[in-house]
Formats: sequence, C-alpha cells, structure tokens
Amino acid sequence: MSRLALPFEVADLSAFARSLRDQLEKLEHKPSHLEMLNLLCRAAGFRNYQHFRADSEARQRLAAPEVKPLPDHQLVEKVARHFDGEGRLLRWPSRAPHLKLCLWVLWARIPSSRVLTEREINDVLNRWHVFGDHALLRRAMFEAGLVDRTQDGRKYRRIEQKPPVELSALLTRVTAGAA
Repeated sequence: MSRLALPFEVADLSAFARSLRDQLEKLEHKPSHLEMLNLLCRAAGFRNYQHFRADSEARQRLAAPEVKPLPDHQLVEKVARHFDGEGRLLRWPSRAPHLKLCLWVLWARIPSSRVLTEREINDVLNRWHVFGDHALLRRAMFEAGLVDRTQDGRKYRRIEQKPPVELSALLTRVTAGAA
C-alpha cells in the first residue's frame, strides 16, 4: 500500500489527548495499526480514518487551483479548413474528431432555449453550410447528442452542455473571415 501524506491538526491538543486516553482505556488489547488510526481520527472529531481521509482529500482538491485545459490549436487549424470565408461549412469532414467539432460550430449557431420546427432548423443549417444536405447535418447533430427532437421529428431544440475547449478558438477563427 502506498503512503499517503495527509495533514493532521487538532484544535485543542488537551481535549485530543483526553479523548485518546479514554478510548485506549476502554480497549482490552493492544490496538492494531488500523485501530490506532481510527482512535486518533475519532479523538480529532472524525468518525474514523476513512472519514478523515475523505475530508483531507476533499480539502486538498478544493485548495488546488483549477487547471483549465488548453485547446488543441492544430486541430482548430485543420477543422477551420472545412469552413469558407463567411464561416459556412464547405464539406463533410471524413475524420470523426473534425466532424464532431464542425457539428459543435453549427450547434453554437442554433438559438438556445428555443424549440425550432423542422423548417426553422433547416433554415439555420442551410445558412451555415454550402453542400446542400441539411438532413444529413440535422441527423448527425441528433446522433451526436447536440440537439434533441420529438419522436416525429417536427420539433428540435439545442441541448445545452459544456462545449469542447476548441470551440471558442474555432468560432473566433471561422467568424474572423466572415467579418
């Protein structure tokens, strides 16, 4: 078992020592390593060692600064080639990661918190692609979990979720040419 360094501090050392002594007096045998850990943790106000460990790990996670992932600029550059100067999708990407990111760009252009008819979502998709297959895009977005639709396919809505980190950089890049 690997050793885990967990900081251990008590607010009142005297109360801690008293509690530990009382627990040790109740025992009829010499405590094992695990029993001793539990005795120490209970004296410090925790239920047992596992409770102390979970609390310590949670404190360390909360104290650690949040590390935000950086976008893959090489992927952004490659995917940007699938868009024209006006920010419209030129072709169906053959690579799955490229396709997924292209669909995210279209997702970003669908109005949020609004239910769209099939005709309205087709209009949005037709505005942002040039190869003339809105049905393919609509289906791919549904299968990718980016939009939801009614069972009959008449109503669509964008599914709100956290986009990939590359989306912001890609949107900046493809809309820069459109400006």
